[in-house]
Amino acid sequence: MQRHHDPNPFDEDNEVNPFSNGVGGGGGGAGTQNFGFRPSEPAGFGKLDATVDIPLDTMNGSKDKAKELASWEAELKRRELEIKRREDALKSAGVTMDDKNWPPFFPIIHHDIAKEIPVDAQRLQYLAFASWLGIVLCLSFNVLAVTVCWIRGGGVKIFFLAVIYALMGIPLSYLLWYRPLYRAMRTDSAFKFGWFFLLYLIHIGFCIVAAIAPPIVFHGKSLTGILAAIDTFSDHLLVGIFYMIGFGLFCLETLLSLWVLQKIYMYFRGHK
Repeated sequence: MQRHHDPNPFDEDNEVNPFSNGVGGGGGGAGTQNFGFRPSEPAGFGKLDATVDIPLDTMNGSKDKAKELASWEAELKRRELEIKRREDALKSAGVTMDDKNWPPFFPIIHHDIAKEIPVDAQRLQYLAFASWLGIVLCLSFNVLAVTVCWIRGGGVKIFFLAVIYALMGIPLSYLLWYRPLYRAMRTDSAFKFGWFFLLYLIHIGFCIVAAIAPPIVFHGKSLTGILAAIDTFSDHLLVGIFYMIGFGLFCLETLLSLWVLQKIYMYFRGHK
């Protein structure tokens, strides 16, 4: 007789027991069914069903970075093409690019007489270049000689003055008269020639003053001229020798500069 409202649905004599394994234990009768479940293997866990979740914001961020890199690369290529186009336009217009190439071990200026100066003017340009190197040598040796005088008790003021002469004289001599002459020779510009003549005369005047070294600034010992050399001989022989060498260098620079001025003036008059 079938029971209704049975408080224990898992009783032995229940007709359908889905959790019975059908083996031993009290006999579930003919109505007991086996669904093939094993107690040691829960349903749905027999295989590895795990999945890896990748956040969408990470994927979107990677795509955005890739787009930014691509846009930057395209912008760099565009700028390189634009710079190359401008350089080609300048070259086609006859404008030379003043790339720094001298001195070779540490390029700080543009200098290529053999390629940019006319053949008939190259010798004069080399002489002018020797004149500029001469003032560089004079001012550098002047610092050395004044340093020796300072060590021997000459005072620190003359040392600082000698350093100022070198730090200002070397670059200014290049900017004010040598580079204008270089460009004048290259372009045959009368204005640049006139600028060179004016400033080169000032350069020659400075060399004459330095060779004499009149006692007008700190007894004149900041420059290795003849008067300073005579004055230092009585105190220290070594300092006097350094000053005499400096005097000789300034004299040679003055003579060379006068010769260069004459040669360039003759060249200028012959082309005008």
